Amino acid sequence: MTARARVRAPELVGKGGWLNTGEATPTLADLRGSIVILDFWTFCCVNCLHVLDELRALEERHRDTVVIVGVHSPKFVHEAEHQAVVDAVERYEVHHPVLDDPELATWRQYAVRAWPTLVVIDPEGYVVAQHAGEGHAHALEQLVTELEVEHGAKGTLRRGDGVYVPPEPVATDLRFPGKMLALPGSGHYLVSDSTRHALVELAADGESVVRRIGTGERGFADGDAATARFSEPQGLAMLPDGGVIVADTVNHALRRLDLESGRVTTVAGTGRQWWQGSPTSGKAREVDLSSPWDVAWFEDRVWIAMAGVHQLWAYDPATGRVEVAAGTTNEGLVDGRAADAWFAQPSGLAAAGARLWVADSETSALRWVERATDGEGYVIRTAVGTGLFDFGHRDGPAGQALLQHPLGVTGLPDGSVAISDTYNNALRRYDPDSGEVSTLATDLREPSDAAVVDGDIVVVESARHRLTRMRLPEEAVRVEAVAHRTQRAATDVAAGPFRLDVVFSAPAGQKLDERYGPSTRLLVSATPPELLADGAGKGTDLFRDLVLDPSVSEGVLHVSAMAASCDDDPANEYPACHVHQQDWGVPVRLTDTGGSRLALVLAGMDAPSDQ
Repeated sequence: MTARARVRAPELVGKGGWLNTGEATPTLADLRGSIVILDFWTFCCVNCLHVLDELRALEERHRDTVVIVGVHSPKFVHEAEHQAVVDAVERYEVHHPVLDDPELATWRQYAVRAWPTLVVIDPEGYVVAQHAGEGHAHALEQLVTELEVEHGAKGTLRRGDGVYVPPEPVATDLRFPGKMLALPGSGHYLVSDSTRHALVELAADGESVVRRIGTGERGFADGDAATARFSEPQGLAMLPDGGVIVADTVNHALRRLDLESGRVTTVAGTGRQWWQGSPTSGKAREVDLSSPWDVAWFEDRVWIAMAGVHQLWAYDPATGRVEVAAGTTNEGLVDGRAADAWFAQPSGLAAAGARLWVADSETSALRWVERATDGEGYVIRTAVGTGLFDFGHRDGPAGQALLQHPLGVTGLPDGSVAISDTYNNALRRYDPDSGEVSTLATDLREPSDAAVVDGDIVVVESARHRLTRMRLPEEAVRVEAVAHRTQRAATDVAAGPFRLDVVFSAPAGQKLDERYGPSTRLLVSATPPELLADGAGKGTDLFRDLVLDPSVSEGVLHVSAMAASCDDDPANEYPACHVHQQDWGVPVRLTDTGGSRLALVLAGMDAPSDQ
């Protein structure tokens, strides 16, 4: 590949300051001599969490030459709160320095357009690569190895410890619990202790620990309560036979817990993350899953909130099979037939009568699944929420009400629904009869789930590391309405003909995988839909000629791109293949002086230079 002009990396600045560095405030000059990987992330984004997991192995293998710096760049208002970032860094076991950039200053300096984005800086302080989305671990490994050789020979590589300083551990019985289950008969609670990679059974007081299930160390192992291992478990669902299904999120698996013996067995998933082109149905132990976040027993199956691919799946214990139940893998809010619906990180499920309620977190929406009136499968409906970029705390008619990244949903005795409105630190209520949304409680701390117990509601306060029990009030409390839109600068574009290019270069040593047809995919849509007079829909080229309607002054272009590449080694009959994918939501403003082309980088790399 032809070497491009070298670009000096801009300085790292963020109003929130640094985490995981002790009292230090490192600069790029302090990091000179190391290979620096900037990870632009935000903690609401499941793709960003996938990248954190992808980077763990690279971070361990190259700990004396590579410094990973997380640049936290918030989407939601709650994510701009410094304490929320501190909590997220501990919650997801981020073991590298993190710059808290609530005003997106460094994001703009590096011209980042999507979460997640990775930028590689060489030991001399020059940007040498940028990748959007997930699935780039192999390319990064190869590039890091090349940079180690090149700069080792030049004498510009400095080996040694980085600037990471681990925070002091805090002793609590729970640490960022995710979901909970009220156990019948005993009055006990089963809680997913997500950051400690275990399940905890609590007594009826909600505080006393009865037993822990799992070693507390990240891993993937079946066994009894003392030997089983989980990785950030979340959702829990009671089966008719008394067993419990656990959504073992980062292991991309479903586990079954025998409550009596404490034994854990894997019932679905392979431990590998699902990628485009992988099977979407089959024997449960042979099909890959992707970040299952919650589970619920509904219509004789376990329904799975598959946050990692924006779908609902279903697992049938009787047949031992899994399959997609709803969603296309496209991220957004589209109702209709289950197979055509769009979700955005569904993270909470609750079965109530003929409906399965869904907390669709990235669209800040409450939705439901029900049988179609014609008897042909299921349909998806939305009760509250408008899309990916509008959120807030507003009560009133459901069509005007706003939530902020809810993670949990709970059926109430009167047929209404409690919503764990996580980023509003509130418990909300939706009444299907009146169509009204109200507030049940405020001043919670990142509530992520709840259960009704003897007329009370018990809430998982994840960021307070506890269960909180409160009375269900007869009337909800009204709060002052607040509305927000994701704050990212709009790109000025020209009305009329418009060219969209997704830039993808196969990493060194790889080529596009075209053995079975096109290896790329591009999906384009807009909010509002009228913004696109022409060019919406699917295609296999990574470019698209659009027409922007001059009567629409502003909106959001939604772009989803995927490319598959394989190792380019003619001698290898079975080369390793890699999938690169990313979704963008690009705010645009139509102006007379706007550009007529938009380039989005899926994967681009500058060849290492000898200059």
